[in-house]
This record gives sequence, structure tokens and C-alpha cells, in this order.
Amino acid sequence: MRILCLNGPNLNRLGKREKEAYGTFTLAELEQDLKAVAETAGVTLECRQSNHEGELIDWIHGAEDEEMAGIILNAGAYTHTSVAIRDAIASVKVPVIEVHISNIHAREEFRHHSYIAPVAAGQIAGFGQDVYELALHAFILKRKREQG
Repeated sequence: MRILCLNGPNLNRLGKREKEAYGTFTLAELEQDLKAVAETAGVTLECRQSNHEGELIDWIHGAEDEEMAGIILNAGAYTHTSVAIRDAIASVKVPVIEVHISNIHAREEFRHHSYIAPVAAGQIAGFGQDVYELALHAFILKRKREQG
């Protein structure tokens, strides 16, 4: 089972930016921890980050060709602005779980709307870096149920 973890704009600044909302861990630490969990579960995890909308879209499209079982996506601010990323998700058969480190529904009003949520398999928000592990476990549970 292969899972793709995509992080959007400004997530490369984890550990440096708005620590009260995003914590003190870095993206490298988050990815290292998540890869360890994935390895223990027998899952291959590939992590990528970009500040560029088009690159994220290309990776979403490519996930189908790469036969990924799922995508864990923190689109950052693109969650609230990008119809293009929404359309990319809708165009592939690979399920996407939308994640947010902070509780977007408890923050500024503009963060309450997600273009991604209507086309995602689910959304997990507000549990810090654990949102990634929760999404990974959701894909693992889905696989177990499908296998009977």
C-alpha cells in the first residue's frame, strides 16, 4: 500500500511560524514521525511539499498513475481559495483525506470554508501533527475492511 502525503504553501515554515496555531515541530520532524508509523504498518509513504499550486495539482494527477492508495493533503491556504486543486481531486479516483493542524473552524471566518471538503473522503482538523497519523490510520483501516 502506497500513500502520498502532500503539504501546501507555508508548511515548510512549520516550527518557525505561528507556533500558537501550528506548534513547534518542523515539517521534517512531522514527515520522519509519519514515515515511522507507516513503516510499522507496512505502508510506503511518500511526502512532498510545495508552495506552488500547479505542482500540487500535478502531484494529485500523478497519484493515479503512481497507483497511490490515497492522498493525505494539507493544502494550507489553498484549502480556502483553490478551485483548481478541488477540480484536480475530483478528476482522480485516488481518495483524499484533507488535514489541518489547527482547527480551521475555530479560527478566522475565511478559514471555515473548504473547497476541498466536498470532494475529499474526509477531513481531520485541530489535533496538531496527529492529524496526519489519524489520516494514515483511516487509510489502513479502509484497506483492512476491503480485504475482509
